[in-house]
Amino acid sequence: MPTIEDVIKVVKRNDPNADENELRRVYAFAQEAHSGQSRKSGEPYVIHSLTTAVRLAEMRLPTSMVIAGLLHDVPEDTDKTIDEIRTEFGDDVASMVEGITKLGRLKYRGIERYIENLRKMFLAMAQDIRVVIIKFADRLHNLETLDAMPPKKAYRIALESLQIFAPIANRLGMGEMKGRIEDASFKYVYPKEYAWTEKLSQSTREGKREYLDRVMDRTREILKSSGVEGAEVHGRSKHLYSLYRKLLKYDRDITRIYDLMAVRIIVPSLSDCYATLGIIHGTWTPLKGRIKDYIAQPKPNGYSSLHTTVFCDEGEIVEFQIRTQELHNVAEYGIAAHWQYDEAKGRTAIGVKNAAQADWMKQLGEMNKEIADTNQYMSTLEEMKIDIFKDRIFVFTPKGDVIDLPEDSTPVDFAYAIHTEVGNKCAAAKVNDKIEQLSATLKSGDVVEIMVDRSRKGPNPDWLKFVKTRYARSKIRQQAQVSLKSWLKGFMPGGEQDV
Repeated sequence: MPTIEDVIKVVKRNDPNADENELRRVYAFAQEAHSGQSRKSGEPYVIHSLTTAVRLAEMRLPTSMVIAGLLHDVPEDTDKTIDEIRTEFGDDVASMVEGITKLGRLKYRGIERYIENLRKMFLAMAQDIRVVIIKFADRLHNLETLDAMPPKKAYRIALESLQIFAPIANRLGMGEMKGRIEDASFKYVYPKEYAWTEKLSQSTREGKREYLDRVMDRTREILKSSGVEGAEVHGRSKHLYSLYRKLLKYDRDITRIYDLMAVRIIVPSLSDCYATLGIIHGTWTPLKGRIKDYIAQPKPNGYSSLHTTVFCDEGEIVEFQIRTQELHNVAEYGIAAHWQYDEAKGRTAIGVKNAAQADWMKQLGEMNKEIADTNQYMSTLEEMKIDIFKDRIFVFTPKGDVIDLPEDSTPVDFAYAIHTEVGNKCAAAKVNDKIEQLSATLKSGDVVEIMVDRSRKGPNPDWLKFVKTRYARSKIRQQAQVSLKSWLKGFMPGGEQDV
C-alpha cells in the first residue's frame, strides 16, 4: 500500500523543486476528509487516493495534477466541498477536481448510462484533458481491485473500461495506460478467453525468455563495439488483451505473432536510432515488409519509433523497437508526456494543455453539446465510435501533407477530410499513382490524389454505402437533402412554398 512518502519520493525524483510540505498538507486534508471510510476491499479509502497520485507522479505530470489526484474523490464521497478545496489549494486544482467529480455522477442505467458516460468523457476531453488523464489513473486502480465488487458490477465497470477508457487512452497515445486498462478489464469481461490467452502466453514466453536474454546481451555488445554509447536494452512483453486480439486476427496461431516478446532499445539521439537500425540489420537478416519507420511517419496518436523484425540467432524471429528516451516517454504516456518537456522549457501546465488539445477533441465537445436528444445521440454513436475509437491510419496528399483517418477509410473519406467541395466534386482517385475505385480501402502510408469534376452537382448518395467517417457521411446526406429540395422546388406547382 502506498504512503504519502512514496508520492513525495516519485514527485521529487521528477521535480526536485516540488514543495513536499504542500503535498503533506494536501494528504492531511484528504486523510481527514476520508477518515473512517473503507473501500469494498477493506483497506482505508485514502489508499485509493494515494495510489492514484503515485500513478500520476510516475507519468511525470505536474504536481498540481498529483494534488488533484489525491483530492479527486473528496467532494463526491465526503462532507468537504469544492469551495473548501478552492480556498485551500487554489482555482486550478479545484477546477480539475470538479471536472473529475462531474465525470463520476451518473444517474442512468443500461444504455443511457453508457451514453451519458461517453458524453461526459468527450466533454471533459474538450474542456480540460488533464481531467481525463487523472480519471484514467483513478479507473486503473478501481479495475485492479474489482475482486471486491459483486460480479455484475465488476463486469459493468470492466466492460465500460474496455469500450470507453482504453480506446480514448489509445487515441491520446497513452500506450502503457491503454494496455494496463485493457488487461485489468479483460479477465472480467472475457474470463475464459483471458485464462486461455494467459496460459498460452506464459508457456510460449517461458521457452523464449532465456533465448531473449542472450539476444539482449549480444545486442548490448554489438552496439558498444559499434560506438553507440549510452544505449539501454530491455525486453518487452505484449499486453494480454492486445495479444488476444492479434491471435483472433491470425486464426489463434501464436507462431505467426512476432512481437510476443520484443527487444526495446533506447538510445540518446535520433541519429543513434537510425545507426542502431543499420547495426541490427548488419548483424541479422531483416524480414521483408517488417521494417516500419514511425519516426519519419508517426502514428496519428503521436507514436514514434523504429520497428524491425529480424531472423536472429538459431533462426528465431525477434522484433526490435528503437527510440530515444523522449520518444519512449511519448509512446508510454502519450499526450501526458508533453507536459514533461514543455514544463522543462518554463511553460505552465495550463499553457501546454491548451496547445496539446487536438482539433478532434474540440469537435467532439461541440458535437456533444449540439446533440441533446438521447435517440439522436444513439443514431450517431456508431459513427462517433468509428471516428474516435477505431484504429487510425495516416495517408498522404501528393504534396506530403498527412491526413489522419479511421482504419478502413476510402478515397471519398480522404477527399472530404481535405475539403467539403473536394468531396462533393470527387470524380476519381489515384492511390500510389494507380487509379482505384472510390470504395477502395486505404492503408497507412498511401499517397492519394483526388481528381475533381468542376461541373459535378454533388456527391453520389451511393457513397453512403462505403464511407467510414462521420464527417463524410453527414456532408453527403446534407448535399442529398439540398438536391432533393431543389428538385422538388422545380417539380411542384407551388414552388418553394410547398417545399
